[in-house]
Amino acid sequence: MVFFQNIYHFFKMSKQILIIEDDEDILQVLETVLIHNEYNVKGLERTDDIIKSVEQYKPDLVLTDYLLSGTNGGKICQLIKSNKDTCHIPVILISAYPELAVSLGHFGFDAFITKPFDINVLVNKIGELIN
Repeated sequence: MVFFQNIYHFFKMSKQILIIEDDEDILQVLETVLIHNEYNVKGLERTDDIIKSVEQYKPDLVLTDYLLSGTNGGKICQLIKSNKDTCHIPVILISAYPELAVSLGHFGFDAFITKPFDINVLVNKIGELIN
């Protein structure tokens, strides 16, 4: 039984999550929660080249806010999903303005979570998408 628990722990710990969130407080909460749930996490307040960031970090999932300084999460999602090397990576889009994101298009995201969000809902959705 211990063997199976160790394998489960190894595979969960090896999962990488890239977070793009320009609100430092929310970014810290997300990092803390996901690390507590045994994920490896890289948080960015911004990225000038999402494909380069994805290639460097090699995430199993990208979590991005919709409204970001200088860009938006929808555009980030579209760039990830339109690149042949990154299109397989699940993307979760989060926003306090769900009507804005929905009205502007789907962007190819795999899940959409409204702020404020229930941490358990977010963690469960991440688990569904990367396991």
